[in-house]
Formats: sequence, C-alpha cells, structure tokens
Amino acid sequence: MFHKWSIGLITGCLICTLFSSSASAQTATPQVPLIFDTDIGNDVDDVLALGMIHSLQSRGVCRLVAVTITKDHDQCAPFVDAVNTFYGRGDIPIGVCRSGVTPQQSRFTGLAVEQSGGADRYPHDLKAGRDAADAVTVLRKALAAEADGQVVIVQVGFSTNLTALVRSPADAVSPLTGRELIRSKVRTLSVMAGAFTPINGQPHAEYNVVEDLASARALAVEWPGEIVYSGFEVGLAVPYPAISIQRDFGYVPHHPLSEAYILYEPPPHNRPCWDLTSVLWAVHPDRGYFGLSEKGAVSIDDRGVTTFTADPNGRHQYLQLSADQQLRVVEALVQLCSQPPG
Repeated sequence: MFHKWSIGLITGCLICTLFSSSASAQTATPQVPLIFDTDIGNDVDDVLALGMIHSLQSRGVCRLVAVTITKDHDQCAPFVDAVNTFYGRGDIPIGVCRSGVTPQQSRFTGLAVEQSGGADRYPHDLKAGRDAADAVTVLRKALAAEADGQVVIVQVGFSTNLTALVRSPADAVSPLTGRELIRSKVRTLSVMAGAFTPINGQPHAEYNVVEDLASARALAVEWPGEIVYSGFEVGLAVPYPAISIQRDFGYVPHHPLSEAYILYEPPPHNRPCWDLTSVLWAVHPDRGYFGLSEKGAVSIDDRGVTTFTADPNGRHQYLQLSADQQLRVVEALVQLCSQPPG
C-alpha cells in the first residue's frame, strides 16, 4: 500500500505534532545524548538510521556522541565518517570491533573511496577502520563524559560491543567497571534484535542475534538495565518507500543515503526499516509511534530464537505496532531521512 503515498505531503497538524522546529520547542526538551552501535555495511537500513539520527540532532532533540561498529570490515568506519561529515559532524568519535564477524565486503561502503573530480565524493578524515579506536574504549569514554542517567544507546547490529562493554574493567578512562558505568550513565538501551511474533507461522531466528549468538544471549542476561527490543516483525511492517529514494534526495548531486540504498538493491523496492524503528523509539518514546509489551525477560535459545516471558519485575520489553501506527511511523521515517543537513 505504500506505493500509493505522495511522499513529502503530510498535514500541517501532523508536522506540528511530530517535528516542531520552533525555538521554544527545541529549548523545552534537552538533547538526548545518543550512542549508535551498528553493523553498518551489512544492510542499508543502518545508513538510513544514521542519517535519521543526524536529522533528529538538527531538530535539537538528540546529540550523537559516538558511533561504534560491529561489522568487522576496514571500510565501515570510513563510510560512517563520510556520512557524519556529509551532515557537518565529522568529529564524532568512531569505534570498531576486531571480532571477525561478517568480514565480507559491503555492497555500498565503497562510497567512502569513490572519487568525483579527483577528490573524495564524500570527504572524510578516517581512511581505514584499522586506524580507528577500539569500540569499547570509545563507549567507555562517551559514557564517562555524560551526565548520570541520561545516555540512550541504540544497538542495531550485533551485541559484540555492548557485551564487551558490560564486561570491561575499570581503566584509565574511568574507575568504574563497564557494568557500573552502564548503571550510572545509561537511561535505556534500544535494540533491534529478535522476533516476537511468528514469521510465516514459524519462530524466526533473527540475523542480528544469529551472527553473534553468544554475545546476544549474554547481553540479554548481563545488561544491568532496561532493554527495549524492536523485533523483526516491526521493521518488516514499515518498509521505506522507494519513491522517496527516487525523489527526495535530489537537493545535492550525490547523497550517501540514496546512493547506498541503490547500491544495496536498485529500486524499485521498499526496504524494511528495522534499525530506524529502534532510533525513533529511543528518541521519541512518548510520541505514540509504538506500543510496548508488558515487562518481562527475553531469552534466546541455541538456534537464535527469542522468547519473551512476562514478569512485572522484568527489565525487558518489546515494541508493538498497530495499523494506524504503521502509517505514522513510515511517514516520520521518510521526513527524517530525507531532511537536508543543517
């Protein structure tokens, strides 16, 4: 049904409700310090999610303090730096893992080395992932620098980095262990992982869980705070309209979001927005975009299948989505992803 939409045309009421850009609105709500932990390079929804975060920062509602990467390929960090620089924020710290998980060449991170007129098509300073800092060090520094109880972490890849953070010892960055830093600094963790309804009638072992299963299982048990999961079924229900890719990014000759989308899979196709849902909930948990399950505990079996068990004392919840919310969420994602830098 999404191909029938006229992208970019929404009512004035909806604009005011979702994205007030007035100075009073922006100063009324403090910016949420946000850490983005991503396997960027494996799927293009990570790229859209990163662009969306930048647009939310331009609107004054969040502040991207670090990006850490769980795809172990040398081109991922330069690509992130190129996207950050495109949005005018090329100094954001970037950390990488050296886990060996999904080391394959991406379909689109080669944009980081693409040339136009003898120069980088997308200027950036970080030329190779091997030159980037270790992800856990970047995470610890980012957390230590923020006020207590304020940081939101969005994990849209594997649990490699955050599990390592939980287990990290005190060091020169902070006298607190990773577990203590999380308890002190993190408000919530928003994770795109798992599946909480059957897919085609069968339990679904979701990709972000399966690729580093040990870390995903450990994170569910060891993370010392709240986790809100966005399951596979949620992103599947809110595909990004190809018509937006074709029409909404032409305000510059080259745009990393639309070019990455096309390289990943040439349109027309409406790519599910798994990772974007975790970002939208993390920054706007009170806007009614999603419902939330009751509290409980997520467990993961040795196949990577997630199970939720209700418990009023539990630390886990998962996102739910009604038909009306689907429409709102897709339009919000389109407006944010296609917003020009500034």
